[in-house]
Amino acid sequence: MPIVVNLDVMMARRKMSLNELSEKVDITLANLSILKTGKAKAIRFSTLESICKALDCQPGDLLEYIDK
Repeated sequence: MPIVVNLDVMMARRKMSLNELSEKVDITLANLSILKTGKAKAIRFSTLESICKALDCQPGDLLEYIDK
């Protein structure tokens, strides 16, 4: 899939654990893990908004298009 999720990169930059982000965004660890590993097929805008707010970033910081 040409869309790459850089959630792990942003979490590392903000020194935030998966558990901490899960609590701030109110998303299960399992769902965050699926997103973090790039196995997610979709993401709701409301979820993306919450993650961006918690990590103080833009959607473009989390999602990247790579043409293969």
